[in-house]
Amino acid sequence: MQQISLCFDKVKKDCFKFLKSQETKADKFINKEKMIKFFLIPICFWINKKVDKKQPYFFGLAGGQGTGKTTISSLIKIILTKYFDLKVFRISIDDFYKTRKERINLSKRIHPMLLTRGVPGTHDINMMLSFFKKIKINNFKSISLPKFNKAIDDRFNKRYWYKLKNKPDVIIFEGWCVGAKAQNNKDLKNSLNSIEKTYDKNIKWRKYVNNQLKTKYKLLFRQLDGLLFLKPKNFNSLKNWRIKQERKLWEKNKNKKNLKIMNMDDLLNFMQTYQRITQQMFKDGPKISSIMMKLNSRQQITNIIFKKR
Repeated sequence: MQQISLCFDKVKKDCFKFLKSQETKADKFINKEKMIKFFLIPICFWINKKVDKKQPYFFGLAGGQGTGKTTISSLIKIILTKYFDLKVFRISIDDFYKTRKERINLSKRIHPMLLTRGVPGTHDINMMLSFFKKIKINNFKSISLPKFNKAIDDRFNKRYWYKLKNKPDVIIFEGWCVGAKAQNNKDLKNSLNSIEKTYDKNIKWRKYVNNQLKTKYKLLFRQLDGLLFLKPKNFNSLKNWRIKQERKLWEKNKNKKNLKIMNMDDLLNFMQTYQRITQQMFKDGPKISSIMMKLNSRQQITNIIFKKR
């Protein structure tokens, strides 16, 4: 407990500063000290024990839309850097979305629903696998990695991409479907929501997405050394949190042009494309994760479970 207190004293200023930068007038973080001290710092001690400095430790962070993945991964990075003196690089699977032009082509070639970013099949898997491979080589020099702009639904210009010049000790790889497993084909038959029922009557979209999980994504997720899974109470909680997330995005970008920020109907339809895999992860996440973090309906961490692996 003394070590945790010492760590908290050293990182709290930077952590609180980051949290303040993420707040709006309508949405404030509560119980910040408890979240950092009793949940995130113990995770960082756990990660630190796994790091061997020879190769980057690939730490996956998974959770449905609006669970706070970006906030939690950013705070973990601050703690690992500030207290443990580790070189940490954080990136989201979202940054590897195919370009809007590529998704338009995919939607014409395979299924119209693949224009909508998010589900397996809409990421550039080859780019991610190449990144994972290059970062491990002994004579690593530097690498440029994409950064996705959700406000315009496309990648940023290359001049704004991540420039990774040194090999990190820890790579935090976060995303809503990180670690997701494929379903059995028989489980794809019944539609879960109106989007599947209306736009995927022949189950072609579901089968394509599921096959991506069986093949390319399975290979990608095998690269992970550990996985933190954020588990909410139910899918309805995610809807509410995602609405709040979109509102924050609008407030930060309301004065910019060419935005593709969603209205309420668009957002609820968007969430339905995530529903199948998200609900399957509610079942699989507790089994495949190294650490599980439970969230209540107010988006607060209530419990953390470290698995013996």
